[in-house]
Amino acid sequence: MSPAVELNLALILFLPWFAILGALYWLFPRQPRHAARKLFDTVALLLAVTAFLLSIYWSHDNADPAYGRMWQQILATALGYGVFLAVLTAAFVVRRLWLRRRR
Repeated sequence: MSPAVELNLALILFLPWFAILGALYWLFPRQPRHAARKLFDTVALLLAVTAFLLSIYWSHDNADPAYGRMWQQILATALGYGVFLAVLTAAFVVRRLWLRRRR
């Protein structure tokens, strides 16, 4: 396996699932749909993907090689997915509170 694919394997595998979660985050709730919300949602999704990438690169660098090369992928996948969901969940809660106050 090429080094570039190996380093980004967690992203390659999770990209379809992240696209589904990102679309659901973007589409619901359907209203209100104003420019500030679109900007907030865009920033939240970009932040979630950026945090995911940083966490998988960090885990690749810090995984103990004594457990084998596969451990790097396992740690990167588990940690990256958790970080992506944590950022998206925090954005969902903040957006919900923000939209509730605007009503």
